[in-house]
Amino acid sequence: MSDFDSNPFADPDLNNPFKDPSVTQVTRNVPPGLDEYNPFSDSRTQFHDYKLHHFDYNFGPNLEVRLIISGRKITCKTYGEEQPPPGNVKMPNVPSTQPAIMKPTEEPSSYTQITKEHALAQAELLKRQEELERKAAELDRREREMQSLNQQGGRKNNWPPLPENFPVGPCFYQDFSVDIPVEFQKTVKIMYYLWMFHTVTLFLNIFGCLAWFYVDSTRGVDFGLSILWFLLFTPCSFVCWYRPLYGAFRSDSSFRFFVFFFVYICQFAVHVLQAAGFQRWGNCGWISSLTGLNKSIPVGIMMIIIAALFTASAVISLVMFKKVHGLYRTTGASFEKAQQEFATGVMSNKTVQTAAANAASTAATSAAQNAFKGNRM
Repeated sequence: MSDFDSNPFADPDLNNPFKDPSVTQVTRNVPPGLDEYNPFSDSRTQFHDYKLHHFDYNFGPNLEVRLIISGRKITCKTYGEEQPPPGNVKMPNVPSTQPAIMKPTEEPSSYTQITKEHALAQAELLKRQEELERKAAELDRREREMQSLNQQGGRKNNWPPLPENFPVGPCFYQDFSVDIPVEFQKTVKIMYYLWMFHTVTLFLNIFGCLAWFYVDSTRGVDFGLSILWFLLFTPCSFVCWYRPLYGAFRSDSSFRFFVFFFVYICQFAVHVLQAAGFQRWGNCGWISSLTGLNKSIPVGIMMIIIAALFTASAVISLVMFKKVHGLYRTTGASFEKAQQEFATGVMSNKTVQTAAANAASTAATSAAQNAFKGNRM
């Protein structure tokens, strides 16, 4: 019905808003060339403007766009790989883009210090636990070995190793794996080998003094003293400083450690004197070797070798003294413990107890007799 009501003779653009005169006037006055403007093409586009500056655009590593405005003229230039920019045109510096990386936040110093202290304490606890476990395993091993020895009839002396038909039997029991803890076995063995090395050196010293006495008849005293030193120092050094050291590491005895240190200092002094080799002291040291070299070159060379052995004994003795002293400080031994061990050992000794009882009974008897005589008078 609406079609019948409309006017067929009316203007069709009468109610069209886009046909308004003001709109059509603006669309007719569009500046020329504006429709063809394309900033990405190599062509130059001009349009009217009154601004006096330029614009730079960066559309990637291979495309640069520069708009130059001069008066009423605007020029658009594009630069790529095929068309580099001219030398007088300075392209903008585009900062290189990198992926964002978050930096870790720094922990507070107090928290870091607490963490370090906790880690150190935990490491110390683990170390002590391992040490206790090692000592427990060592005690179990030694206990099993002691039980096996008791089942076999007890410990029998095995040093020095002598034949069964020899009239004198072994005097000491020595077994590093049974008596000495694992961490000290190497040190005790080295000290035992050092004692053997010094014994061999003293034995060779006898032949050196004998050769010296052969080329110089006035050296009989040195030859006699060399025999005496061999017979004296060999057993005395074993009993006086090696066995105390062996017993100290076996039973962790502070008193035996002090006995070892006192005697071993004297032993080191003997090593130094033997290496020096004063004449008429019975030692083929450096002084005696140079004197013997004037008499006979072969004898002098032999004495120089023995002097070098004495020197090696002195040097090794000093090194091992320092090592044993370091181990002694780690065992917890002290002079107070040595005094207590000495007092306990003296009082528990049967010989000392018997002597003390005899002395006490004798004193009591004398006092009673004196008192009885006084009463009679």
